[in-house]
Amino acid sequence: MALVVLLRGVNVGGHRRFRPSVLASQLKYLDVKNIGAAGTFVIRRPVTRTKLRAEFARRLPFETEMVICDGPEIVRLISRDHFANEPLQPGVVRFVSVLSRPPRVAPSLPLSLPSRGKWLLQILSRDTRFVCGQYRRT
Repeated sequence: MALVVLLRGVNVGGHRRFRPSVLASQLKYLDVKNIGAAGTFVIRRPVTRTKLRAEFARRLPFETEMVICDGPEIVRLISRDHFANEPLQPGVVRFVSVLSRPPRVAPSLPLSLPSRGKWLLQILSRDTRFVCGQYRRT
C-alpha cells in the first residue's frame, strides 16, 4: 500500500526551502516519488510510519509538520467531485486542505464566510481529514 507524505510550510517564500528531488533520491530505497515542489511525496515500498517520519526528519535541514496519508484515502478523495455544484469562476480558487487529524467537532457544511453578503471563503465538504473549499481573490 502506498503512502503519501505532505510536508507543511516548506518552500514558501524562500523560508524553509529544500530540494524535494534531492530528498526523493536520498530515499530511493523506499521508491519515493516527488510530486512537484510543494513537499508532496509518494512512498511505494512498505515502511512503518515511525520509520518514515524518522527518515524525513533526519534528512530535512529544519523541523516541519508531516502528514502521512494512506494511498486509498487519496483515491477516495479524488473519486468524488467535491466541486461538482460549483461553477468555475474567475478570481475563485479551489483548494483541498489536509487536517493533521479529523476534528472533534465539525461545523455543518457547506459554510460561507461571511454568512451574509458576498462570500470570501466557502467550505464545501469534508471527507475525514480532507477539507474542500474555495476562496475569492481580493
